[in-house]
Amino acid sequence: MKLHINIDQEGFELDVPEQLLAEAKGLFGDMDQEFDRGQQMGRYWIDHPDDFQRCQVVANKLVDAFYREDKRNFYLMAAYILYKMPAAREVVVNTASEIQEINILD
Repeated sequence: MKLHINIDQEGFELDVPEQLLAEAKGLFGDMDQEFDRGQQMGRYWIDHPDDFQRCQVVANKLVDAFYREDKRNFYLMAAYILYKMPAAREVVVNTASEIQEINILD
């Protein structure tokens, strides 16, 4: 599955293998259990983050993995976004903005 990543107006396309989504379902379940306990999003605590908010948090982690050159986590975070939002085609992140301003577009 293809996902366009745009970080601070620098864009590139990532090809996330379908097999990765299938193999990582256990990890995604663990991540969802963690999200079920609530999540800090910038200055705000969210008791019950919805799928979009979860994907915003994960997109933020995707950016961190990108800058750390952690290819494994970069692909896993992209796979989680596609797992939760299969229609997603683009993630747009401005690192100078709040996490709530991360856009995930169909």
